[in-house]
Amino acid sequence: MNDRLLDFAIRYGFLILLFGLIVYFSLAAPGFFGPLSAAFVLQSVAITGILALGVTCTLVVGGFDLSIGAVATSALMLSAYSMVILEHPTIVAVFLCLAMGALVGLINGLLIVKFRVPDLLATLGMMFLLIGLQRIPTQGNSIATGMTLTDGTVAEGTFSAAFLWLGRHRFDVVIERLLPMPVVIFIGIAVLIWLFLGFTRHGRLMYAIGSNERAAALVGTPVNRYKIAAYMISGVTASIGGILLAARLGRGDIASGNNLLLDSVAAALIGFAVLGAARPNAFGTAIGALFVGILLQGMTMMNAPYYTQDFVKGAVLVAALVFTFYLSSRRSGAGH
Repeated sequence: MNDRLLDFAIRYGFLILLFGLIVYFSLAAPGFFGPLSAAFVLQSVAITGILALGVTCTLVVGGFDLSIGAVATSALMLSAYSMVILEHPTIVAVFLCLAMGALVGLINGLLIVKFRVPDLLATLGMMFLLIGLQRIPTQGNSIATGMTLTDGTVAEGTFSAAFLWLGRHRFDVVIERLLPMPVVIFIGIAVLIWLFLGFTRHGRLMYAIGSNERAAALVGTPVNRYKIAAYMISGVTASIGGILLAARLGRGDIASGNNLLLDSVAAALIGFAVLGAARPNAFGTAIGALFVGILLQGMTMMNAPYYTQDFVKGAVLVAALVFTFYLSSRRSGAGH
């Protein structure tokens, strides 16, 4: 009986906690339970969720990507620079950002597999490099139409309507202009990565590399190629997040991506606790992002001070990880 209870707690405990949180905020904060509030929660987690899905791919192969927040803000600044200063069309700006994300992922992957730099150090170094690099062209200033450039000329380019559509368009669902475009992209990427990791040979091989790299290599798996691919996926998803952030803001705001890294890593790690997975997975990551969003939206609607939010996020993350790994170790111990 105890084993059955333990299994149930590991498998469904986190989802029950999420449901309990929704019920509590619905009763305690008027207006929390409704389509507009749900759309706002989804919009607030869409960009961090997209980044978290990229981190999940690196966690699957036994790695970790600390550069995602810097890649996202670099994509934000690059798209602004491309459109406002160089006056490129939307398609060029988007392509440049995606190519930049893939290139950063490739460099991260090569540093880790070819030069044997530990993943945390390689991606931390890349993070600092990108944070510095994105400030050099504008001497640390944000980018907006009409700004004075370093050579004294005025930037006359603007964000195109097509580009802003990516971040600001809302689809009619139940009520007019309810579902934001970034949410649709987030759901699409979540489904794609879930299918890729869970139902394809490539996904299974990536999990095999993460659980036992040596064994995977012995059966002929191209370990290095899959590791590099995981970091490239992470780079591209981070740049998609940056594009959507730029399209929502309509300017190249240098400080707007400050919390992206911590929030997306939290979502990816909370995902370990969902359905008792005890491993990185796309479904858990999406639920983890949603959990953080619901928590913050509920606290905001109950007028909780903004400075308590990081504390609560940290407490939830620690609780989710203790819950996952402690109970899982108890289960495996009971199995022996």
